[in-house]
Amino acid sequence: PTYIDVGSAENFRDDAVAYADTLWRTGRDAELHVWPGAFHGYDTIAPNATVSRDALEARTRWLRRLLDR
Repeated sequence: PTYIDVGSAENFRDDAVAYADTLWRTGRDAELHVWPGAFHGYDTIAPNATVSRDALEARTRWLRRLLDR
């Protein structure tokens, strides 16, 4: 299983989306989140921003689902 998150204003956004697409097309389990307005390092630079908190919550939920399998 692979968790991918990326900001919509991230330089690597298209690469992250393409990676997720490749995983899906090859039958792999992947979860992709593209965070609106987020840039590279957004969660480190602005950890208290709503998007950063939402991203952390999404990562935590994914990890919990993975560990509960």
